[in-house]
Amino acid sequence: MLVSLFRFLSIFPLSVLHAAGAALGWLVYWASPSYRRRLRDNLTQAGFSQHLNAAVAEAGKSMFELPFIWCADPARVSRHATLENWALVQTELDAGRGIVFMTPHLGCFEIVAQEIALRTELMVMYRPPKKDALKPLIEGARARKNLLLAPANMSGVRMLAKFLKKGQPVGVLPDQVPQEGEGVWATFFGRNAYSMTLPAKLALLGNATVIITYAERLPGGRGYVVRFVPFDGTLDGDSAAQAQAINHAMERLIARNPSQYYWSYNRYKVPHGVAAPVAGEHA
Repeated sequence: MLVSLFRFLSIFPLSVLHAAGAALGWLVYWASPSYRRRLRDNLTQAGFSQHLNAAVAEAGKSMFELPFIWCADPARVSRHATLENWALVQTELDAGRGIVFMTPHLGCFEIVAQEIALRTELMVMYRPPKKDALKPLIEGARARKNLLLAPANMSGVRMLAKFLKKGQPVGVLPDQVPQEGEGVWATFFGRNAYSMTLPAKLALLGNATVIITYAERLPGGRGYVVRFVPFDGTLDGDSAAQAQAINHAMERLIARNPSQYYWSYNRYKVPHGVAAPVAGEHA
């Protein structure tokens, strides 16, 4: 039934879905005290509290645009996307170098992999949703030509590494909270956050170029600008230093468009089995 609903919603113009999504964002904000508190607290922690109203609306848009992104005809979806600085990517592809695309939860991150896969093969790590009802919807949406899925386990890591070593690109979400043993503590907007070590390991293992990418959501349902940004940090040092460099790069990217970040995500949680950082200490 959920798949049918999403397919029905996908026929509507993106402008209609975004308008409805903005209203939904405010409904959820006022209906859920825990959601409201986390979104507001994370915005304040990062120093972007002045963007609260816009962030609430953008969060709703990010949910209501999914039927369009996942279920509309790919050619129709792509007509709503403009690419900025694709030449940066093409240069690496032409040279036969592997690429690690780091895509944070900023803007419409779901469209990024689709747009890349229209131009080259791309392998991304995939973790099945906890709710079984969502599984056929999400897997069907991501089963696109040139878009290859690797499971979120050691087998999947080996698949990504092998793909990179052949000079082909992979995609990861660098701001997800990893599981025990898969991360280190590093600051994110001034607060300790358990941070992934996989993106840096993949880049170093495959001698790959790191490119940060996100899709800015344009106002009025006019579509998206998919931006490709050089990674301006360094992956020298140990895992903690590498994770910190990636977090700082994410901070600079988010500062470009803070209202479109996924502030309701529990970024500062302590995963099961992980020792919490000592209060007052910074990574």
